[in-house]
Amino acid sequence: MKKNIAIIMGGYSSEYKISLTSGSVVYKFLDKTKFNLYKIHIFKDKWVYATDTNEEHSVNKHDFSIFSGDAKITFDCVFNAIHGSPGEDGLMQSYFELLNIPQTSCEAYQSALTFNKRDLLSVLKPYGIKSAASYYLNLGDIINEDAIAEKVGLPCFVKANKAGSSFGISKVYKKEDLFAAIENAYKEDDEIIIESFLDGTEVSVGVITYKGETKVLPITEIVSENDFFDYEAKYAGKSQEITPARLTKVQEEKVVAVAKKAYEVLKMKGFSRSEFIFIENEPYMLEMNTTPGLTEESILPQQAQIAGISLPDLFDNAIKEALK
Repeated sequence: MKKNIAIIMGGYSSEYKISLTSGSVVYKFLDKTKFNLYKIHIFKDKWVYATDTNEEHSVNKHDFSIFSGDAKITFDCVFNAIHGSPGEDGLMQSYFELLNIPQTSCEAYQSALTFNKRDLLSVLKPYGIKSAASYYLNLGDIINEDAIAEKVGLPCFVKANKAGSSFGISKVYKKEDLFAAIENAYKEDDEIIIESFLDGTEVSVGVITYKGETKVLPITEIVSENDFFDYEAKYAGKSQEITPARLTKVQEEKVVAVAKKAYEVLKMKGFSRSEFIFIENEPYMLEMNTTPGLTEESILPQQAQIAGISLPDLFDNAIKEALK
């Protein structure tokens, strides 16, 4: 009997449009001879099953079920394609755990931890995983530009602590521009991380659980045409994404080891994509994404295909691992 698979997409954050695209790609490539597939749109004001004819049917949040005609449908597994809240911060994971429905992303704790850049880097630091010098602010804190500049130097990056796709991030060159950058970051989150600028090669490393084993995918080098790898660089073609990355053997071995160590130390499962910048031969972690982009142009699917893993195989494996 074919399994009923809910593909959740959308979300509550600025990334909802990207998520809708990722979810649609998953729907396109999953094998419909093996699975009954349902696109579930998750928004603050509605949870709905979206049909191919653009009809919408409400989701029963009590048991995460839908009706198709007169038939009630429950789900054997959920494929999580939501970037940002509530799919990448542990909320949906907790909900499905309470309902005892398997889902493809990491567990609730790991999801919440990795979504919080400050907490993630603090947890990994004792394991020898390097990161940039940082300064933290919460909404309402006094903004001391001199203290910030002394701690992290200039230029620096001002980032929303819990946001993705480079929303709420600015590169700041002058102290007098810090306040505006901080206000911009507060539009996305009430917590901020300000980090020193690391001038080196930026790479993205995908790590997945594939056929029961931790697998590090081919590394992608990021070369942005803009000042940094911002939203436009990521989604409007303003960057080169070179896979495999142009690294020395020493650099490659080090970043593979660090990415795998972070994945296993955190007891991850499902997809992850971590960003690093090399300072000489040492990789410094910037962040980890646990529901990365899954479009045909996205970095992790590109890496998988170079590793010989097709999109149907990549998505099918995620469901098999969740159902174990």
